[in-house]
Amino acid sequence: MPSTPPARSRFAPSPTGRFHIGGARTALYDYLLARQTGGQFILRIEDTDQKRFDPSAERELMDSLRWLGIDWDEGPDIGGPCAPYRQSERKPIYQRYAADLVQRGHAYTCFCSSERLAQMRQEQQKRKQPPRYDGTCRSLATAEAQKRIDAGEPHVVRLRTPRQGKTTAVDLIRGPITVENADLDDYILLKSDGLALYHLAAMVDDREMAITHVLRSSEWLPTFPLHVLIYQAFEWPQPVWVHLSVFLNPSGKGKMSKRHAVDGKGGVASIFPLDMRADGYLPEAVVNWLALMGWSYDDHTELFDRPSLIEKFSLAKLTPSPAAVNYSKLDHFNGLYIRALPDDELARRVAPYFAQAGLKAEADQLRRLAPLIRERIRTLEESIELAGFFFRDDVSPADDLLPGKDLTARQAAQALSRAQALIGASGAMDGALEASLRALADELGLSAGALFGLLRLAVTGQPVSPALLESMAIIGQPTVLQRVAALASRLEAFAA
Repeated sequence: MPSTPPARSRFAPSPTGRFHIGGARTALYDYLLARQTGGQFILRIEDTDQKRFDPSAERELMDSLRWLGIDWDEGPDIGGPCAPYRQSERKPIYQRYAADLVQRGHAYTCFCSSERLAQMRQEQQKRKQPPRYDGTCRSLATAEAQKRIDAGEPHVVRLRTPRQGKTTAVDLIRGPITVENADLDDYILLKSDGLALYHLAAMVDDREMAITHVLRSSEWLPTFPLHVLIYQAFEWPQPVWVHLSVFLNPSGKGKMSKRHAVDGKGGVASIFPLDMRADGYLPEAVVNWLALMGWSYDDHTELFDRPSLIEKFSLAKLTPSPAAVNYSKLDHFNGLYIRALPDDELARRVAPYFAQAGLKAEADQLRRLAPLIRERIRTLEESIELAGFFFRDDVSPADDLLPGKDLTARQAAQALSRAQALIGASGAMDGALEASLRALADELGLSAGALFGLLRLAVTGQPVSPALLESMAIIGQPTVLQRVAALASRLEAFAA
């Protein structure tokens, strides 16, 4: 049984661009909290900014969450008791709550034109004052305001922020944050088109959906007191507020961009989960990596499968300290998870990458291949470069790799011809064949490394590959003989 009351957490993205790892981490923490406490995890789409809303971005974020195994209990695609879960479909709800705030005296109708507001800001800049609304409509009589509304005059609804006193907002990991009310603005809650801004919409939705914990980006800290004031105006109990740590570039300098790839170790790395999938990262490795960027269980445990994360995750161990995006750590985790996969599972995981590369690889072939590549790849995509030769018709090595280390073209051709005869006479690609090839190297006055390196070029077309004899066994004797003969003929032509 859960030791704490069931939590209702929500991930509420605004799909205006590609879905990045910052959003994925927020969703992960929300998901872990809900699963640990036996509660519910809700996906809500905040699309009130229709000019910037991108349907493809919404599809990408859902695909990313599903790939990461972060499933939701309620959402726009599956419904739920608090539907609709798309803010653009909740316009009447926000209008009702905005009217309630006006009636309570905590908000007011503002009729100032954009031209007047622009002029006001220019004058404030000249006086070196912080830009904020000057309160022109704040004292407008209710009857006068209603008369202008009935006449069809464009207007917005603003929060009537207290001018006196202080507001204290409490963040779980940062503690109390106190601001002077005189420094706050009369923020717009409802736009002239009747759509709510985040400040009202998110608070109303969290209340209506009974959200108990709000985990979100630290970018909302400047307006955090405003959101507390809205809760206070409605006399609602507040949720647990958690503003998560910032992601820094791998260098540790500068905040991670939400729109572009960032420089990782040795080159450019992506911040988008679906790119990581294409690059051959395992979702369990990405989840493990993300979980540790802002949270830790202790000072030494790093590997967590999903059940362990759900069991051990704790809001109390979140840190507000910025976290540098460490791609070397992701590679390390991915390698560990790959090496833990059974043969059948690794074969299943790499199959799409071979197919995408246009290589026809049967499931049984990949299963036999799995033990040979498991220790040598950091990502699933690297299996193509390492082992694509198994399924290619042409594996001719590049000219600059020939004729082989410390060999002339004629020596290499003769060595391959002799090796071809041994392979043809061998019943299997096993230890006996390896012994025969080593004896041949001694007879020819070559090092075993030189002969096996030459055979590797012939069979695989590359200087680095999985274990040679095991690879030859999977490829099969007829194809091996064909490839060895082809390179021998090519070297003979070089020597002529």
